[in-house]
Amino acid sequence: MPESTPLPYAGIRVVEFTHMVMGPTCGMLLADLGAEVIKVEPIEGDNTRRLLGSGAGFFPTFNRNKKSIALDLKKPEGVEAALRLIATADIVSENFKPGTMKKLGLDYDSLQKLNPRLIYVSHKGFLPGPYDHRTALDEVVQMMGGLAYMTGRAGDPLRAGTSVNDIMGGMFGAIGAMAALRQRELTGKGCEVQSALFENNIFLVAQHMMQFAATGKAADPMPSRISAWGVYDVFTVKDGEQIFLAAVSDKQWGIFCKAFGLEEMLADPRLKTNNDRVMAREWMMPILRSHLAEHSAAELSAVFEKNELPFAPITRPQDLFDDPHLNATGGLAPIRMNDGSESKVPLMPFTLGGERPGIRLQPPLLGEHTDALLKDVGYSDAEIAALKSHDVTRST
Repeated sequence: MPESTPLPYAGIRVVEFTHMVMGPTCGMLLADLGAEVIKVEPIEGDNTRRLLGSGAGFFPTFNRNKKSIALDLKKPEGVEAALRLIATADIVSENFKPGTMKKLGLDYDSLQKLNPRLIYVSHKGFLPGPYDHRTALDEVVQMMGGLAYMTGRAGDPLRAGTSVNDIMGGMFGAIGAMAALRQRELTGKGCEVQSALFENNIFLVAQHMMQFAATGKAADPMPSRISAWGVYDVFTVKDGEQIFLAAVSDKQWGIFCKAFGLEEMLADPRLKTNNDRVMAREWMMPILRSHLAEHSAAELSAVFEKNELPFAPITRPQDLFDDPHLNATGGLAPIRMNDGSESKVPLMPFTLGGERPGIRLQPPLLGEHTDALLKDVGYSDAEIAALKSHDVTRST
């Protein structure tokens, strides 16, 4: 996209009261697309700045292109400053426990009375209903929503390998905000948008629900399912390497057999169609595994790529930093980590005008934009100093 072309949500101001993954993902998406996103953090900072282990990368991953203001919302002066910011906003986004924003007077019902054009995005565990009092986590809804059952082996439910519901829940919050902005153009009024982890998870497993509706047969967990394709498997090959290989059509089966000298199998009437091969997997797959076992993963990759057959190396997340495709296509961008060091981070998985929406602002330091934002909503230098002296706010 040429630099002179404005991003689609340039001029839209978002004030977010978010933490962890779901809410920040919504704000990041809007920010990447040009919105001014103001992250309201507690005085001590968003807790994800300090997480270890699997949460150590949360803050730099989901908070680029944002500004930070630190406010103590437990004090009336902090709430007043938040209200002044909200008065200038198009969108408010939050993902706190139900009732938290209402206690602060920052819930949708309170704010829409002040500004009927305001769009308010709530990210929750559940949409309103019998479960909405429960505390939800990504893993909780994966377990109760069928995803863990489908991911693990029979009798061994397993969470998916990333925060799928948190991330997609934030994406649907952003999509809802975009829809609400368009609706506001038509009606002149804002509205409340709600996105929830549980309902997002149900959307993900809908295909398995509908498989049952269509066939009357329950979907088996993915590791033990009856594959829809004859060859669609991970193979262990030379030196113990692993590679995923597939032949999902009759044409691909023919190409595969000819490439590896399997003309007898190609001619076998028991393996004529994909459905035949699915039914023959019990005896067919051991033959294929034995035939391919002495090839290296690199050799198999070369043959499959040359013949335009589906294949994939088994890659660890850390290996992706050096992926030639990601680096050649601008899929990774420099990002500032919590400790000030620099890494690379994946950008949004789409292009606008041939380019990925990039990074305009590094993940903010705590309170990095406090002074400028408070001045923008009418605070004087003396008033800002007074707020700091009473620990209502801070800047970096």
